[in-house]
Amino acid sequence: MGKETIAIVPSAGLGKRFNASIKKTFADLGGIPLLIHTLKRLSSEDLITEIIPVLGKDDIGHAYQMVENFGLEKIERIVPGGKERQDSIFNALNLLKGNGTSPDSLILIHDGVRPFIPDGLVERLISELKHFEGVIPGLPVKETLKEVSADGMVVSTINREKLWSIQTPQAFTFSAITRAYAAAYTDGFYATDDAALVERIGGSVKIVRGSPYNIKVTTPEDMEMVEWILKKEKSTL
Repeated sequence: MGKETIAIVPSAGLGKRFNASIKKTFADLGGIPLLIHTLKRLSSEDLITEIIPVLGKDDIGHAYQMVENFGLEKIERIVPGGKERQDSIFNALNLLKGNGTSPDSLILIHDGVRPFIPDGLVERLISELKHFEGVIPGLPVKETLKEVSADGMVVSTINREKLWSIQTPQAFTFSAITRAYAAAYTDGFYATDDAALVERIGGSVKIVRGSPYNIKVTTPEDMEMVEWILKKEKSTL
């Protein structure tokens, strides 16, 4: 049997840039909540042995009902979220650590609002983890980048040659990600992605090419794009 691979899915955010009338996690996408699309996609990955969503405390009961309704058998535990995304993931890691999860286990951390994980990406991430402590997907930046001051004036043009835009799922060994989180909390350090915490303690992190379709729903315009992708997928079946 291969190593245990656990997917942590942070989904407790309020989505302030999305729509005040509904949490984007539960926004309708083709008649199914956005989060369920993501969880179904993760559930279809043979290498993933367990999925742990992280949700706001008030949403956990509803989430367990959805898990039952959609037959998501890889989900047995749902973790209450924290104040920030990093706090939510820390809660899930602490649960796993408290339950005796092996240091050799593999951890995938994936945004609950990225419903289109490319085929083969999970396999590539896990394969590369044989050589690194973290593996993350991304795309080279194509647009020209400007550093801009608070009053909207251009300060400089940034060389984009070595810059990548980073996506999820991000993959780590359990030992590396727990050490990185422990160090971050000791120092009161927060970052915008999990790989930054591993980098900060000197861990080796590899980038593999992601996909432009691996969209994170942040604004209503993003939702329009994922709706278009979903329709396109259905039309090719």
